[in-house]
Amino acid sequence: MPFSTPLAETLRRNLPILNWAKDYDRDTLTSDLVAAVIVTIMLIPQSLAYALLAGLPPEMGLYASILPLVAYAIFGTSRALAVGPVAVVSLMTAAAVGNLALQGTAEYALAAITLAFMSGVMLLVMGIFRLGFLANFLSHPVIAGFITASGVLIATSQLKHIFGIDAHGHTMVELLGSLFENQHLTNPITLLIGGLTVGFLFWVRKGMKSMLLGLGLKPRLADVLTKAGPVLAVVVTTLVTWGFDLEAQGVKIVGEVPMGLPPLSAPSFSAEIWGSLFVSALLISVIGFVESVSVAQTLAAKRRQRIVPDQELIGLGASNIASAISGGYPVTGGFARSVVNFDAGAETPAAGAFTAVGILLAALLLTPLLFFLPKATLAATIIVAVLSLVDFSILSKAWTYSKIDFTAVAATIFLTLGMGVEIGVSAGVALSIFLFLYKTSRPHVAEVGLVPGTQHFRNILRHEVETHPELVTLRIDESLYFANARFLEDYVYDRIACDEPIKHVVLLCSAVNEIDMSALESLEEINHRLRDVGIKLHLSEVKGPVMDRLQRSHFLDELTGTVFLSHYEAVCALTGDCAEAAK
Repeated sequence: MPFSTPLAETLRRNLPILNWAKDYDRDTLTSDLVAAVIVTIMLIPQSLAYALLAGLPPEMGLYASILPLVAYAIFGTSRALAVGPVAVVSLMTAAAVGNLALQGTAEYALAAITLAFMSGVMLLVMGIFRLGFLANFLSHPVIAGFITASGVLIATSQLKHIFGIDAHGHTMVELLGSLFENQHLTNPITLLIGGLTVGFLFWVRKGMKSMLLGLGLKPRLADVLTKAGPVLAVVVTTLVTWGFDLEAQGVKIVGEVPMGLPPLSAPSFSAEIWGSLFVSALLISVIGFVESVSVAQTLAAKRRQRIVPDQELIGLGASNIASAISGGYPVTGGFARSVVNFDAGAETPAAGAFTAVGILLAALLLTPLLFFLPKATLAATIIVAVLSLVDFSILSKAWTYSKIDFTAVAATIFLTLGMGVEIGVSAGVALSIFLFLYKTSRPHVAEVGLVPGTQHFRNILRHEVETHPELVTLRIDESLYFANARFLEDYVYDRIACDEPIKHVVLLCSAVNEIDMSALESLEEINHRLRDVGIKLHLSEVKGPVMDRLQRSHFLDELTGTVFLSHYEAVCALTGDCAEAAK
């Protein structure tokens, strides 16, 4: 009989590792090890490249890919999510930390470590207090627009490494201007290396696997070799740079990468630094959480598994704190590597822990071999990875479906490109909330009539229905709250301002899930105004929770009419001709 106590249940809920570890067997171990090998091959060049994108020493990318994976394996609920540095968070890290210190300084690295720690603490607090719903304020159009714009920004920011020139800036205008000013300093050899690597990596993604399958290789082996394509690019360009002494000809290289275990590190607790990084840490936390949970839910659904979003906050929070204390920077669940992890057969989060071991071995044994690695190769890796995120079709889709969503997408894209990632996503969130308030402040209200021969009611402007001159029935298709309460008042008053012998107004509330205090006061005012002109106000199909609140007020005591269980019952009672209408 399994041991079960309140304490054991609490531990299983907060330590998901206890749920899957008890059933761990040799077959699962084999699947996780194979997935770990494939992801490790993919993650080594990515970790180095994303650290470069964040303006950090390349080894910090490796450090951010070790302990965070172990922490997530203990606290995370997704069986396939692969945590580590990702492009968008790396770009946001560069934008946030670049305001505090010069790139390449000890203060810059300390600020990045502090940013990871702050993000981790925020995510933990959100998880403990079950605040995962806050991520819902980032609508899908805003996220899609932000990721598309960020992908373009990231690719543009890496062109300086492809051309071998210096260029700076956090917006598209700044980057393009800086690239144009320094384009005459382009290093032809660097451009050749970067251009060929970009072309090769695109071919790896599109055609290498099919070529290997055509040569007779087994699908699993062909898949592993395809995933190893970036590693091959690293090896070849490093050997070429070393063999022909291209550093002496102006090709910028990674240089010395410290060999050894990730160092124990501590964040800064300076109030000034925390104040400067607070908004950036919050944005990184929320965006990282949204990206991670979206990927985790998609992959879990394919295997009929489930994740727990609030526990995911704790898992990601622990991962970021682990990154901070081991010399890394902010991390989250990456889309590309998680899909690779899933496709490679990962069964449990242990695959991530095994990947961490692989990255650790790379940090211990392989870093001296990276000295002559061209920065252009890492830039090419980033460009190819992020361009897959760019999807401008979201603009046409949003325009076709909803002009309001199009406004949010377009504003997020253009503000991100023109003013930077933080302003772009902040403006996108603010605009989404504003547009939601605007849209719900003018709720759809339809005057409805009875469909002949039925008990159904439809919009009189869309269907052939029966109405009664003494009765006005209005269907409210939105919850009632402070932003739209006055709109309903004006709508009702405009409707009764006519020559018809109206005696009853019925509000059909089947779509009303909430009535706040402001809306309640508006209903009371409508009731009083209608009473003064000899018209009774009635409600129909009021939902239970809404009715419970109304019963705690004086509104029902003062209501001139009745609350009907169904709208058909209301029409029958107030007109007395349902029998004829239903024939």
